[in-house]
Amino acid sequence: MDRVSALAEPLKKTLGPATAKVMAESLDLHTVGDLLHHYPRRYEERGQLTRLDELPLDEDVTVVAQVADSRVLKFNAGRGQRLEITITDGSGRLQLVFFGRGIHKPHKDLPPGSRAMFAGKVSVFNRKLQLAHPTYERLDADSGDGAVSAFAGRLIPIYPACKGLESWKIAKAVDAVLPQAREAVDPLPPALREGREFVSLTEALLKIHRPETKADIEDARRRLKWDEAFVLQVALARRRYADAQLPAVARRPAPGGLLDAFDAKLPFTLTEGQQKVSAEIFGDLATEHPMHRLLQGEVGSGKTMVALRAMLAVVDAGGQAAMLAPTEVLAQQHHRSIVEMMGELAEGGMLGGAEQGTKVVLLTGSMGAAARRQALLDLVTGEAGIVIGTHALIEDKVQFHDLGLVVVDEQHRFGVEQRDALRGKGKQPPHLLVMTATPIPRTVAMTVFGDLETSVLDQLPAGRSPIATHVVPAADKPHFLARAWERVREEAEGGHQAYVVCPRIGDDEEEPKKKSAEDEAEKRPPLAVLDVAEQLAAGPLKGLRVEVLHGRMAPDDKDDVMRRFAAGEVDVLVATTVIEVGVNVPNATAMVIMDADRFGVSQLHQLRGRVGRGSAPGLCLLVTEMPEASPARARLGAVAATLDGFELSCIDLEQRREGDVLGQAQSGVRSSLRVLAVIDDEEVIAAAREEAVSVVTADPELERLPELRTALDALLDKDRERYLDKG
Repeated sequence: MDRVSALAEPLKKTLGPATAKVMAESLDLHTVGDLLHHYPRRYEERGQLTRLDELPLDEDVTVVAQVADSRVLKFNAGRGQRLEITITDGSGRLQLVFFGRGIHKPHKDLPPGSRAMFAGKVSVFNRKLQLAHPTYERLDADSGDGAVSAFAGRLIPIYPACKGLESWKIAKAVDAVLPQAREAVDPLPPALREGREFVSLTEALLKIHRPETKADIEDARRRLKWDEAFVLQVALARRRYADAQLPAVARRPAPGGLLDAFDAKLPFTLTEGQQKVSAEIFGDLATEHPMHRLLQGEVGSGKTMVALRAMLAVVDAGGQAAMLAPTEVLAQQHHRSIVEMMGELAEGGMLGGAEQGTKVVLLTGSMGAAARRQALLDLVTGEAGIVIGTHALIEDKVQFHDLGLVVVDEQHRFGVEQRDALRGKGKQPPHLLVMTATPIPRTVAMTVFGDLETSVLDQLPAGRSPIATHVVPAADKPHFLARAWERVREEAEGGHQAYVVCPRIGDDEEEPKKKSAEDEAEKRPPLAVLDVAEQLAAGPLKGLRVEVLHGRMAPDDKDDVMRRFAAGEVDVLVATTVIEVGVNVPNATAMVIMDADRFGVSQLHQLRGRVGRGSAPGLCLLVTEMPEASPARARLGAVAATLDGFELSCIDLEQRREGDVLGQAQSGVRSSLRVLAVIDDEEVIAAAREEAVSVVTADPELERLPELRTALDALLDKDRERYLDKG
């Protein structure tokens, strides 16, 4: 069989259509090669107990444990019955529950003392973690199942699984395709493999799926980690090499021009960090190939100021600059604050405008026809040196006179196609500055944004205040929540303002589909802006001026609410995460985040950054009903314990696992990272990057390394390579 086609064979040929369908839909596995690269998450030894004290809520898990006790309980006046089984593993206990006619088989199969693998989704009932109707496979040699007794004394691979396809079923599917691992094409140049003493790819695949010893697992992981890091770094190195060959117009600010005039009227001095980063950016803009720079900085570190000075430099040099913002609220906010900062310099060509000024225009999807026509005209004639907009900037109708710089704000919110469409509007490739307030650990920057140079702003401007963060356990201690509303009232009475953030809007949003009453006893829909605002205005915050803000409001209404909040005419703004980025109201000192456990770590950090932006200290209260021992509470505790975004981004990454790291949301493609842990494997990534640079410098098209070329095509399939292309 052809070496490539063996691994490219569709799974339905080998496993049958039903299993292949679940694998494709739930795990995105389509070929033999995909399944061979679906590695076990961990291994269990017979007789070794797994940890039940670290179960993640709302995730499908597989556990190996022993039955401690089981009991059948009647409910509904004796008409219904349920089987409750407690399992233990030495670290903790977990309840399994079965209902109705489904109780008889597990009751018989799982007497106290028996051991099994259990798979299901972790939920909460009566504040205790449980698995409802888990599937299970007995692990006792005497259970009469030859296949199960074969597990005895061996390392049992536990695979990332899904509903309808438990770990042990995946293990049987892997057994069926494992012989084809012998056909795997080895991507590493032989000299590199020998120099680093790696096992062959075939051997690594056999050892990771069916290890005889723990040393086998180590050998396999060491080799497979390197493959992932190396192939990815080769793709990035080729990207950087290609970029260095592209032409661009060098943009040097004219002395005595717009930038100098702007700097002269600044009422404060730039921080040392802002000056350093600006110098790096101006250096890039002065070269004749496109800048590709990532600017990351904590919430409130002054990224917008740095970006604005870069835009002014480009306008000075005769070009135009476009800033792409993820939401209309943010685009309007940026437009307003940039026009305010520039004053008469933003009124180029207008009566009273400065001589060296330029026009700053806003372009969003909901603008009136006349305003939109004027904005488009200003762009095509070059009247407008700076445009700030949402994805409306990307539409075909939008044309620039001479686009020299693209600034992308909160880059994780944009698909790469959108960024690419905007970059395509330049006569030559424009310079690119990507900004994010989500701090990114160095290894992630090296992995995800490996084709971008990175600048970090880690100083906060003088006069910023500290933010105190506390977890409010509303279910365990309802009086804490009552106190939270008292604190909001105290802030308002002291002349300050507050945000209350909810996960949902409310009104006619689709309610989550109801499951059985037993499953859902503890699950309610997330709290909604409209309901919470009504309850607060009528209850604990009665007499205060409470308003709402959410994404489904008309743009003019949103803008009106934000203007009035900024002007101090609203005491409490009850909002969705539309306020997450860029909203700047220095007088807002308190934030209450309802159902805080429904948000990610980075998102909570971003939201919190909206308070404490003035001279008064900030307060952020994370309200949750999750039980104390739950992972969600631990996550909230971590956010409350530190204001260091880099530390939190590491926690966030560890919790989300590496699957998300390569920006699945941005590329719509499965991540190619399976064993590489970008936080822990910094040395592997750095070494792979070095090797990749020397390989690509010597042979940019990889003509002498066809196996590596094949691996690039397979691991970073065309979509992934395109994603890196546009990053």
